[in-house]
Amino acid sequence: MPSPLFADHSADRPPERDAVEALITQARRLRGGLDAVRRESAVDTGLAPDPQLRWQRALCDLAAHHLDDLGGHLDQLREGLPTESDHDSAPDAAPPAPPEPAPHERGALLRRVGSAEWNLLTDEVSWSDELFAMFGRAPEDGPLTLDELPSLVHAEDQEGLAAMVTDCLVDGRPIDGEFRIVRRDGSLRTVHMVGEPVLDADGCTACMWAVLRDVSELRRSQQAVRETRDSLHHERRVAQTEHRLAVELQEAVLPPWRGSLRFPQGGPVALDLAGRYLPSGTRALIGGGWYDALQLPDGQTLLSVGDLTGHGITATSGMAMVLGALRGMAVAGHRPGPLMGLLNQLLDSAAQPALGSAVCGWFDPEHRTLEWAQAGHPAPLLFRRGTGRALDPPDGVLLGATSGASYTQHTEQLEPGDLLVLHTDGLVPRQAAGGAAAHEGAERLLALAPRFAAARSAQDSVRIVVEEFGSGEREDDACVLIARVGD
Repeated sequence: MPSPLFADHSADRPPERDAVEALITQARRLRGGLDAVRRESAVDTGLAPDPQLRWQRALCDLAAHHLDDLGGHLDQLREGLPTESDHDSAPDAAPPAPPEPAPHERGALLRRVGSAEWNLLTDEVSWSDELFAMFGRAPEDGPLTLDELPSLVHAEDQEGLAAMVTDCLVDGRPIDGEFRIVRRDGSLRTVHMVGEPVLDADGCTACMWAVLRDVSELRRSQQAVRETRDSLHHERRVAQTEHRLAVELQEAVLPPWRGSLRFPQGGPVALDLAGRYLPSGTRALIGGGWYDALQLPDGQTLLSVGDLTGHGITATSGMAMVLGALRGMAVAGHRPGPLMGLLNQLLDSAAQPALGSAVCGWFDPEHRTLEWAQAGHPAPLLFRRGTGRALDPPDGVLLGATSGASYTQHTEQLEPGDLLVLHTDGLVPRQAAGGAAAHEGAERLLALAPRFAAARSAQDSVRIVVEEFGSGEREDDACVLIARVGD
């Protein structure tokens, strides 16, 4: 093939064989290392739920195609080098030749690159064997002229190819572009063509040469990378939006009061209240936990703490539904046991079924009693005169777990100065089963009894809990509600 620009331009000195062999060896080592990475991170790109994994695999495939192309180019370069059969150097003077690629691998690489030359003076056309294979055309059918070439080009790309060829032949511009070809078997391939005109002594175009490369797999890999990257960005935007909505919904639903709250207003016994939401170690995981205190029409006080399974907007919206229903049924006069049964029925029949745990109590300020029920939830902790204990729980299964479940209730007599701690089970890391984690959290709370005894208010007691658990790396968020019976 003539060299570009001028037919009589001398070619550069060919590279040394040892240098090419060294490059081939380096390329194969890099390809082997990439294959190891691909095996370690292998996933089914069509089924993988995580777009991050699909994106990583697509990048690995794209890099593999680039390296395959590089290997094919280096093999062609080596085949074009002269052999030095008369070289009489010592056997150990040259490094051992790298292993040859398998025949099917080498053939696949070489078929991706072909060359062509169109002589404008003699109308002669020459194609390399690789170009015939690339176009799916038998060598005995002969090469295509520039006028015939568009017959194999996709209709949408014919105009672009014609413009590139015209610019090359008329204006002497180099060709560097892509087009798609439709082979006889109906398969579609993407071809990248690089070429230049060869000028005669008068500066007129004598012929046009080109190197064509099949980049179909490369473009498919690039498309896969773009799609998975866009999918990943989209899912991140969705996750960020859902997280923001979950936070806003949680802030709107949980009690707006800060500091201590005293119930009932003007009653014979004041109930000093404070609560806190403790986020998980991963702040993006907003859960369905809640704490609540509400003064009822008859002067009693509703205390509740609970948690729904899951995270994100689904969990917080479910929590808002349950908390709204709990408040409404309490105002309507439903006692804790029957109230839990109604909440269980609500979750069981919801459009998006969920599981939840909860503890609900009515504090009677006149008689200083707590009437309470629970649904698969840690029992309230009662602290009195420097010691603490967990209340004996009444029967009750998780909300939404069983249709028609019944819930019993217990009544606890309280004394002035008593401290009640209601909490969810996310205070400590779940290194064991959920029940063991809840037990560990209760034990650590009970160990705070001397500090609670010295606290002057419910808000001071909440600060003690935050100091004990606030800096821990919790997998889940947690809620705590503290009620101190007035003197």
